[in-house]
Amino acid sequence: MKLNRIYILSVLLIVCFCSCKHNTKETDSKEIEALPYFNAADFTPEWNTPEHKIPDFSFTNQNGEEVNNKTFEGKIYVADFFFTSCPGICPKLTKNMGHIQETYKNNHDIMLLSHTVMPWRDSVPLLKQYAKKYNVDSNKWHLVTGSKDALYTIARTGYFADEDFTKTQDESNFIHTENFVLVDKQGYIRGVYNGTLEIDVERLKRHIKILRKET
Repeated sequence: MKLNRIYILSVLLIVCFCSCKHNTKETDSKEIEALPYFNAADFTPEWNTPEHKIPDFSFTNQNGEEVNNKTFEGKIYVADFFFTSCPGICPKLTKNMGHIQETYKNNHDIMLLSHTVMPWRDSVPLLKQYAKKYNVDSNKWHLVTGSKDALYTIARTGYFADEDFTKTQDESNFIHTENFVLVDKQGYIRGVYNGTLEIDVERLKRHIKILRKET
């Protein structure tokens, strides 16, 4: 009798464990249906509390044209920071931005914005040359330059793209980040991704799909 009780208890425990494991898999595989907002440099997700907007800006793109907030008005866009002579992560970032460009080449509501962090070197002709090298579609993807102060300020206080500045508050530090920042149609930050990792780029694309469903 005692053995039967132990056997029954063991069976019940196994069934319970399998059921819990199955439910966990279902929960983990469930796709998210909405994205949070990011209002500060610590990237703590906030739900239904948009506060921080990308501030006003005006830069010059690879065609010598002015690019500002109105250029992206009513658009979803991905922003990053690079420089044309970068031998490290920038080619990977640019390549992955190129993949995003290809994915949404026929969608006029998705745009890309790459800021140089070496404006004293990256002139409009150099940006033009870089754009040609990486098959940049100037109707969708803007490579921009401008004053160092303006570019570094928007990187740090607009996109929260400089982790070192967050830690040290040293304005003289050179900005170099692998972040892709997802901005919605209202100018709010909705996601941050490692632009060097294909798995994160795919996550970015899934999140763009979610944003496209918002009004």
